[in-house]
Amino acid sequence: MKQTASRHGFKALLAVILTLCFALATMSALTLSFAEGFDQVASKSDMTTVEEVGVEGMTPIAPKDVENGTYEVEMESSSSMFKIEKAVLEVSDDAMNVTMTLSGTAYPYLYAGTAKEAAALNDESKYIAHSEADGKYSFTVPVANLDESFPCAAFSQRKQMWYDRNLLVRAQSLPEGVVKVELPDYEALEKAAQEKRIAEMQKEQDDKLRALAADIDQHNGSYSVEVDMTGGSGKASITSPTTLTVIDGKAFATIQWSSPNYDYMIVGGEKLTPQNVEEGSNSSFLIPVLKFDEPFKVIGDTTAMSTPHEIEYELTFHQDTVKRYSSSLWIYMILAFLFVLAAAFGVYWFWVSDWGKKKKK
Repeated sequence: MKQTASRHGFKALLAVILTLCFALATMSALTLSFAEGFDQVASKSDMTTVEEVGVEGMTPIAPKDVENGTYEVEMESSSSMFKIEKAVLEVSDDAMNVTMTLSGTAYPYLYAGTAKEAAALNDESKYIAHSEADGKYSFTVPVANLDESFPCAAFSQRKQMWYDRNLLVRAQSLPEGVVKVELPDYEALEKAAQEKRIAEMQKEQDDKLRALAADIDQHNGSYSVEVDMTGGSGKASITSPTTLTVIDGKAFATIQWSSPNYDYMIVGGEKLTPQNVEEGSNSSFLIPVLKFDEPFKVIGDTTAMSTPHEIEYELTFHQDTVKRYSSSLWIYMILAFLFVLAAAFGVYWFWVSDWGKKKKK
């Protein structure tokens, strides 16, 4: 009986020891998880597209230039994953805070700074904790100025890492009279920013097209070149010879279709839009000549069918047919000038000169 009791006592002691070991291991794992869970920073590859907040030309609005009070405002976020459903700005004694209600519970902590700074702290007590209502998290963060982007790192519960976010509170969304200084013309700023983006995109595409275009040993200017096209159903054709434009030793050509129904072309992987001068005229595109004397593939999208349809073609540009457009024109102009000069001299000689006057007598 004593041995049985002793064995039971030993088993009980062993169970307690194992339980304590398991508890300690669990606590260690949790501690390790905590230690490692807040020091990870999302890389660019981990992030979705980063969008600009605000527009160029905005002037930061300081707290002293805003009337004290509580106002519902509009905010911008640099990430579509960080959705702000509601924002309330509180202005008091030359200081501002904004309480943001997010669309869900994906981010349990924020930090008023960069993701790198938040990860370096690795201390839960130094982060901005959330409050929860209706299954959504809200955070209150400081705002230095309106109409000025500020960093706000967000910790992802699922990914266990910090993400850089840029936020902005729009002064324009405040009630009239709350801002004590004159606000800019936001519509003009938006228009200027849009035009700048379009110009940058155009330059980026121009650079890509220039890299695609074949080299040609000709001076800058316009030339004619013969081009053959194969592919498609055979119903559409292009004009040949066509205009070859040389820009800094790179070859570009005008493709003039026999139809007005081509709404874009794809050349070298780049999507090109028509360059039509007149509405309703046949579709015309300025494309890079990828190579001479060898066929290369292009795609033309036609709207002539019931639904738009991409059709593959092959173009061949013949380099030995390249000629300057202006050569014959100069000859005609010189001949015309000589003719006018001869006619003027004849009139003078016959009607004005002494010889002409004597003849008329």
